[in-house]
Amino acid sequence: MIAEAKRIVPFTGAGISTECGIPDFRSPGGIWTRNRPIPFEEFVASQEARDESWRRRFAMEEVFAAAKPGRGHRALASLYRAGKVPAVITQNIDNLHQASGLAAEHVIELHGNTTYARCIGCGQAYQLDWVKRRFDAEGAAPNCTMCDEPVKTATISFGQMMPEDEMQRATALSQTCDLFIAIGSSLVVWPAAGFPMMAKNAGARLVIINREPTEQDDIADLVIHHDIGETLGPFAGN
Repeated sequence: MIAEAKRIVPFTGAGISTECGIPDFRSPGGIWTRNRPIPFEEFVASQEARDESWRRRFAMEEVFAAAKPGRGHRALASLYRAGKVPAVITQNIDNLHQASGLAAEHVIELHGNTTYARCIGCGQAYQLDWVKRRFDAEGAAPNCTMCDEPVKTATISFGQMMPEDEMQRATALSQTCDLFIAIGSSLVVWPAAGFPMMAKNAGARLVIINREPTEQDDIADLVIHHDIGETLGPFAGN
């Protein structure tokens, strides 16, 4: 299928990054089974929620900082360099697709990016070490120096609006590819989970690679319940 396809759109979820040391948030035993996610509305309304959100992020810093692209990331980067993959749609926030060699403008991040922060008011970007210095000095999550609104990781929280531009680009890619590969996603988080179905309805072949079954397995042309690194590894090149 990869050999025959001219325009492949990969759609990646947490499963592609687990071999890199990034934990899967949603699976049994995942972070969200131990810590309740903090909804966006709560983050905005409560200083205590903002402080807890940043404490959790700082606790994960060593994990994110140490992670390197895995075999799945490198395989997609190889197909990207070969001109097969115009862009990757991802639910991940770990920046590993960019680290594997994809240009940032060709990584469509539906759920944002945890490697930097933004003001939720004016959009001013901040480095995480700036937030950490302010947090340690003041004992509380900082506000923006430009407009005094809260600063949060540049990720999309529950209850927060999906990024409009990214959703439009992902829609266009899904509707114009001839092969759509869903990789390491449980396909339960909407609206992102609608893209495989959208591609299939537009005439693309659909492949799902995931350790566990998904609700969309029955519409796929090929389903592989196997380790992602092993499955995609042969495409990674040197």
